[in-house]
Amino acid sequence: MKTKGAISQFIETYYLHFNAASVVDAAKGYESQLTKGSKMLVSLAGAMSTAELGKIFAEIIRQNKVHIISCTGANLEEDIMNLVAHSHYKRVPNYRDLTPQDEWDLLERGLNRVTDTCIPEEEAFRRIQKHIVKIWKDAEAQGKRYFPHEFMYQLLLSGVLEQYYEIDIKNSWMYAAAKANLPIIVPGWEDSTMGNIFASYVMKGELKASTVKSGIEYMTYLADWYTNNSKMGIGFFQIGGGIAGDFPICVVPMLYQDMELTDTPFWSYFCQISDSTTSYGSYSGAVPNEKITWGKLDIDTPKFIIESDATIVAPLIFAYLLNM
Repeated sequence: MKTKGAISQFIETYYLHFNAASVVDAAKGYESQLTKGSKMLVSLAGAMSTAELGKIFAEIIRQNKVHIISCTGANLEEDIMNLVAHSHYKRVPNYRDLTPQDEWDLLERGLNRVTDTCIPEEEAFRRIQKHIVKIWKDAEAQGKRYFPHEFMYQLLLSGVLEQYYEIDIKNSWMYAAAKANLPIIVPGWEDSTMGNIFASYVMKGELKASTVKSGIEYMTYLADWYTNNSKMGIGFFQIGGGIAGDFPICVVPMLYQDMELTDTPFWSYFCQISDSTTSYGSYSGAVPNEKITWGKLDIDTPKFIIESDATIVAPLIFAYLLNM
């Protein structure tokens, strides 16, 4: 194993208790999974792509430290939006002070706000739209159907977006995933911007809903992948909460209970970075042991929960895995 770099040494030296210690424990647990030959699923919730997680996550993909990704439709597209429109983004550090009128003014300028960062509609959404619609229509004309991430892979690998690139391509996790043909699960894709745009073309009669494969097909695709790759174990590293994590983690009880494949192994590692609160009845905030009762984790599964900000914690754990 390579010698750990300054970032890794720093957290090992100073992150000794409470949430800080959990960061180090989770990072070492993730590394242990890889060392023993287990695969790893990473789920991306929230706006991690707009937070530019790709600057480090792309290298995690290139170094084969993640083997399947589950993400929201927003994260699927927003990494590409940042790739083609980065210079047009506007940061609003005083977002907490904005009035409703200030927000309306941003809308009229075509700036859609995500916390302190505004995504430019014309340069991001529409720049991608004109190319992805052609790919959708070409597939339908040929009688072919694909998953949302497969359409995005076709878009990136076709080269049609290269004219718009505004960041170094090595910082795009979606491009790294496309080059590796990494499996991706995108539950609830329909609520993303591209999902909304696709739905509008269906409503106008220009596309068939069946041209994009569905969530049920994603679950069966994941079930096949899990069955074929779980011999040495598969870990689950969850960034945030919501459907990006809730959907894929259910594949184990589905296989075990509903398919009655009782030799299906549980997830071999579990870590979640979240600030969701358990006492509010939150699935996302549930402590890992609750997942034992749902047939997702075993009694002895290494379990970590880091109650913190994923935009701070995830890059630290990835840096540790990269020996930075």
